[in-house]
Amino acid sequence: MLSLKTLLYTLLTASSVIANPVPARDPSSIQFVHEENKKRYYDYDNGALGEPIRGVNIGGWLVLEPYITPSLFETFRTNDNNDDGIPVDEYHYCQYLGKDLAKSRLQSHWSTFYQEQDFANIASQGFNLVRIPIGYWAFETLDNDPYVSGLQEAYLDQAIGWARNSSLKVWVDLHGAAGSQNGFDNSGLRDSYEFLEDSNLAVTTKALNYILEKYSAEEYLDTVIGIELINEPLGPVLDMDKMKNNYLAPAYDYLRNTIKSDQIVIIHDAFQQFNYWDDFMTETDGYWGVTIDHHHYQVFNSSQLESSMDEHIKVACQWGTGVLDEAHWTVCGEFAAALTDCTKWLNSVGFGARYDGSWVNGDETSTYIGSCANNDDITSWSEQRKENTRRYVEAQLDAFEMRGGWIIWCYKTETSLEWDVQRLMYNGLFPQPLTDRQYPNQCNTTSS
Repeated sequence: MLSLKTLLYTLLTASSVIANPVPARDPSSIQFVHEENKKRYYDYDNGALGEPIRGVNIGGWLVLEPYITPSLFETFRTNDNNDDGIPVDEYHYCQYLGKDLAKSRLQSHWSTFYQEQDFANIASQGFNLVRIPIGYWAFETLDNDPYVSGLQEAYLDQAIGWARNSSLKVWVDLHGAAGSQNGFDNSGLRDSYEFLEDSNLAVTTKALNYILEKYSAEEYLDTVIGIELINEPLGPVLDMDKMKNNYLAPAYDYLRNTIKSDQIVIIHDAFQQFNYWDDFMTETDGYWGVTIDHHHYQVFNSSQLESSMDEHIKVACQWGTGVLDEAHWTVCGEFAAALTDCTKWLNSVGFGARYDGSWVNGDETSTYIGSCANNDDITSWSEQRKENTRRYVEAQLDAFEMRGGWIIWCYKTETSLEWDVQRLMYNGLFPQPLTDRQYPNQCNTTSS
């Protein structure tokens, strides 16, 4: 059985079109809450910011991911030989601890992992936006959910205030749906794909509508310039027509015709091919303010990991050219500097890494490509690896700035080097300033 991550990059599905699009107002007739919002819908290169989005994800904070904060999960370890007993996601973390103890530990994490100084640092480093993931369970829960609920909202509000104080813009990202939209640990619940079951859809929709109503109000529009309806729905295994008709379209209708807000709507591409969304919610059909969010990585199957550096660069540049004729404004909402999958638990608890041949998921295994030893110790990196990482980062930035811009995953981790922008910058592997190039014009020669 193929792993989920492999499935993302190998399965293709036929396009499906929304059957009954909701009525949408003509954007030329709209009275914008903020006059500058007009620019978001007609400047497809730079949006509201007057420049490409250059952002970072606030990952592993309000939605746990074991590889970002392994210390929270290591406390469950019972032996050094395997990961048996370690919770694989936030759902099981809370279930194992019980709500009272989980609440105590999570509040300590939420209060310390990000501080206002982090947001000030992000701004001083040249970034202009933060994307903040949050789960549905922060607002609504199913009857049998073990999640801690009702507390994350205050931290999100505080973070939006920190962003405002540092002149950063914000995307609020609904990162986890009831029943899980993708089966990944980053949805809150691994190995489940029940997002579109009616009871789960109702709870997720209720949470989303609350987010839309609150963070599209005038008091937030100066800072929150987009709301992502759901992160990374796994299109190849979901009913795309149902997701469009029963979730995405009603959310747009609620925002435009009930709340009457001019907030940007962000739709993740659901791991579909470029141009898949060109016939869904376009301005030609009377929809407006819709952005497609593409996520790009090259570490979640063995063939990608085995690629040469020139092949990695070529793929990165094609990510840029691939969106140039898409019907919507587009942004790359996630990508990384990583060229291996060596970071512990990157592939989720218990699975190992493909790069060093330790990957095991059911009957699926991997073959050795290279060592993961001391992967997070920069002193163990060769000069060639450092140069390749910087080169890869720069190619991606150039590619994504061909259109709307980029938001790297993620700003900080506890231990990882490849997935931690702060560490990458400190070690000269990420440009400072962001427009600095040691390897200029890579996409001019490799993107054909």
